[in-house]
Amino acid sequence: MNIRIPLLRSLCLAAALTCGQAGTLGAVPANLDESIRRVRTGTLVIEAAPGAEVRVEQLRHEFWFGAALANQFFGGRADGETAAKYKQVFLENFNAAVTENALKWHSMESRHGEVDYAVVDSMLTWTKQHEIPLRGHNVFWGIPNRVQPWLKSMDDDTLRATLKARAVDVARRYRGRFAEYDLNNEMLHANYYEQRLGTNITRDMAAWMRQEDPQAVLYLNDYDILTGRRLDDYVVHIRKFLDQGVPFGGIGVQGHLHGDTFDAAALQKALDQLAQFKLPIRVTEFNFPGQRSKYYGQRGARLTDEEEQAKAKALADYYRICFAHPAVEGILMWGFWEGANWIPVSSLYRRDWSATPAVAAYRDLVYKQWWTTWRGQADAQGRCEVRTFFGKHRVTAGGQEKVVELKRNGSTKPVSFRQP
Repeated sequence: MNIRIPLLRSLCLAAALTCGQAGTLGAVPANLDESIRRVRTGTLVIEAAPGAEVRVEQLRHEFWFGAALANQFFGGRADGETAAKYKQVFLENFNAAVTENALKWHSMESRHGEVDYAVVDSMLTWTKQHEIPLRGHNVFWGIPNRVQPWLKSMDDDTLRATLKARAVDVARRYRGRFAEYDLNNEMLHANYYEQRLGTNITRDMAAWMRQEDPQAVLYLNDYDILTGRRLDDYVVHIRKFLDQGVPFGGIGVQGHLHGDTFDAAALQKALDQLAQFKLPIRVTEFNFPGQRSKYYGQRGARLTDEEEQAKAKALADYYRICFAHPAVEGILMWGFWEGANWIPVSSLYRRDWSATPAVAAYRDLVYKQWWTTWRGQADAQGRCEVRTFFGKHRVTAGGQEKVVELKRNGSTKPVSFRQP
């Protein structure tokens, strides 16, 4: 029987862009489609009655196509209609989530001893209901202006005890509920806690978390890596922590430090360099245009039609490079609606919920090019093999139905409809 998969094709939404224009800077690697096929697909081996009609329909990707969840839609600050629309659009587009601000310590406990768990609890309840894995961003954030003044006023012993109490509290309360955590955000750029308490404090933070939640998956997370500017520094930084025995389970790289363009070669090189650690990589905070764009901070700015098309193409290029890379396990947008996005023009949806061209680009990749929909017949031996993207699938044969999950760590999976 023929083995086939939805065609992987290059997305062409705008004319070729040259250096200096908005969009992708430099050539996108030519072999991405073949890499995607090799890295992101496996085989369902289906056994049924000879000649039986067989259907395979993908239900969910294993790869994380996610976005950040904004506080106001889970804390009662947005009107009900807007909150419902926000959640509906999220579910139509994404299969993974990250707390944008809810878990940050200065958000949860701006005043010492007054901890607000409500928004985090609401997000966890909602994501569990919809089987959405949730990243916890972040337990600590040692950039000095993100450290609460009441923490800075403590002596070293009290500060250390308070850090331990925070780690224990989060890990104990949310044991097994977060898919992963950013342990201490942006340590490459500054680390107040290390300056005060010494180089082993990160290892201690991890130990305190693991004491209460032994299965907690802890990530580093930093910026200006995928642009190449701090890549070499980050490699040294990661190696230092691993040599100290800090049990990091993944590498987070923020995807919003580019400007009106992103450098395809720099992105590819960074992912290749980070892959040496044999840890999963998440692109944790993606926006396009990015933080160095002329649009950053201009909340009322609008893109021309041509710029919207260039944005759509750049988004597709960025996603294709990441999806094709074997070390990358997900991309999470740092906002998808103009009404709740720190770089509004990078949104998929405008404030009135109308779709930008980037929506079509994104959905064409995730739900068409990279989505398995297959129909055929079992051969004379009652067998067919279907190449599918890793994830959850509904398989139907001879009027019977099964939901199966094909995972990357097991690239072939049997599905039998034969009577025992």
